[in-house]
Amino acid sequence: MAGKLAKTAKIIPLARLVAAGQIVLLARQHWHKLEPLERRRLIGLVRRGRGRPRNLSSRDRAELARLVAKADPRLFAGLVAQRFSPVPLPHRLVRGRRA
Repeated sequence: MAGKLAKTAKIIPLARLVAAGQIVLLARQHWHKLEPLERRRLIGLVRRGRGRPRNLSSRDRAELARLVAKADPRLFAGLVAQRFSPVPLPHRLVRGRRA
């Protein structure tokens, strides 16, 4: 009994690491939808904003929104949900209505 418990305790952290790795790989795919200059610009805007939209001009906020939209966060969230769902998710739920 104690052996099974020890094995389970070792497996669970490994499963979490694998899950985190899968999310990182998905995030990387979406990050690379941006060109290198766009990635640098996105990082610069996020740093300048320091987590507060009011720290950016309206033009910078619009540019930030455009860059984030290009990375397709809706699809990223859908793919993460699909990856960890125990049942198949409907296509419209994963990719949205427009896809």
